[in-house]
Amino acid sequence: MRAGELCVRDVVTAGPDEPVVDVARRMAALEVGDVIVVEARAGKLPRPIGIVTDRDLVVRVLAHPERAPATTTLAEIMQPDPVTCAEDEDLGRVIETMRAHVIRRIPVVDRDGGLQGVISIDDVIGLMRDELETVTRLLDAQGQGPLHTQANRW
Repeated sequence: MRAGELCVRDVVTAGPDEPVVDVARRMAALEVGDVIVVEARAGKLPRPIGIVTDRDLVVRVLAHPERAPATTTLAEIMQPDPVTCAEDEDLGRVIETMRAHVIRRIPVVDRDGGLQGVISIDDVIGLMRDELETVTRLLDAQGQGPLHTQANRW
């Protein structure tokens, strides 16, 4: 499977100059845990230049009383230069990249660097769960599944 097949295409984005408080409200309203900070490009898809997670809001804003959420911008707290993957990249490689960089979300970009979507660790786990359920049903149908194997042990 390729990254472009699994990624969520409906990505919440924001500009680097947006106030943290506005983005936090949008994240709450949309029930998302991250926002991809993008740079607009004329005639092209926006390019990811950073990422802000709900954890970043707590650790980089709320934990610092000197930072006013209404005047602090995403550029001040974002994780810059996010690790990305290509749409046509093999999912196994994407998982390796996420693991190597200890990240839970990875923006998916096209050949021109334009944002196409995001893959989260939850998306990967959901796919693995679905694949395991499919294999389990197949094995059960063949009389070789966990229930049959367990019965044979007794």
